[in-house]
Amino acid sequence: MKTSCAALAAILLSIATPVMAADYPAPKQGDWIAKDFKLHTGETMPELKLHYTTVGEPSGQPVLVLHGTGGSGASMLTPAFAGEMFGAGQPLDASKYYIIIPDAIGHGKSSKPSDGMKTSFPKYNYDDMVEAQHRLVKEGLGVKHLRLVIGNSMGGMQTWLWGEKYPQEMDALVPMASQPTEMASRNWMMRRIMLDTIRNDPDYNGGNYTSQPRTMKYAMTAYGIASIGGTLAYQQQAPTAAKADKIVDERLATPITADANDFLYQWGSSQDYNAGDKLEQIEATLLLINSADDERNPPETGITDAAMKRVKNGKLYLIPASTETRGHGTTGNAKFYVEQVRQLLQTAPQRTM
Repeated sequence: MKTSCAALAAILLSIATPVMAADYPAPKQGDWIAKDFKLHTGETMPELKLHYTTVGEPSGQPVLVLHGTGGSGASMLTPAFAGEMFGAGQPLDASKYYIIIPDAIGHGKSSKPSDGMKTSFPKYNYDDMVEAQHRLVKEGLGVKHLRLVIGNSMGGMQTWLWGEKYPQEMDALVPMASQPTEMASRNWMMRRIMLDTIRNDPDYNGGNYTSQPRTMKYAMTAYGIASIGGTLAYQQQAPTAAKADKIVDERLATPITADANDFLYQWGSSQDYNAGDKLEQIEATLLLINSADDERNPPETGITDAAMKRVKNGKLYLIPASTETRGHGTTGNAKFYVEQVRQLLQTAPQRTM
């Protein structure tokens, strides 16, 4: 993962430094080229590079793991996630499962604007990302059927799309920190403000900048504090103005090396997301994992509950809010739901194509 992604993740509190747990096999890196990749805009890329990480051997049951916005496959190799999930005896024991973690379009080491095309890079959305992941799994790795698709945040939203677009190609789905409904309300309003702030910075210069726009760190910090972290946790961490100032100062002091065009494409790609129209098409057993204090997907709206009633084999696990949870960032720590995933994999029927 590039240092730019690592710096971005530190600001948003959603991605930790990747560290391999001692008790699961070493991750392996790979690249695959999708030829003549057609995007939702009608544009075609002659070659789309897709980077991916695998853990375990191809003889194991295939599992697809999808990362969040601004991350990469490396961001799912944290002690808090991989260290709780991939080890011996853990739910996704890599001696039994073949774990596939792609870098989404525009992220990590997959094709992205900063590779040279800048703003002439085709505009992609979540449907394009899912199509690219599907081609990688089917054509690149030769996997015909997945035991599980699991994703966090953006990866959670894409997990919903996987269930709708390819309903017979997996046994189970675990979308996390997500809703299947249209991108809207505070979630999109905050993203829109963040993106407009960067685009309107004279330093941005229509994407032809010589240095990263100075407003990026302020826009990213504001969005991060507003939409991730947990109300109870923040109150505990910053019960006074002085302690609150210290947190803000520390985040603003974190170097921002993320590329502005990559960043704008990554966050802007969510604008037309809406998995709410085809929920009845999902056939796999589905476990939605959200946190009660998720600022981006607040359960009190009732939107998620209404959507789940339309999922044939769906169940919601809502992590209770506490000083230990981190709002939208809670699901980055698998300790909160490791047993729920284990039970799902023990009970979800194994299907074939």
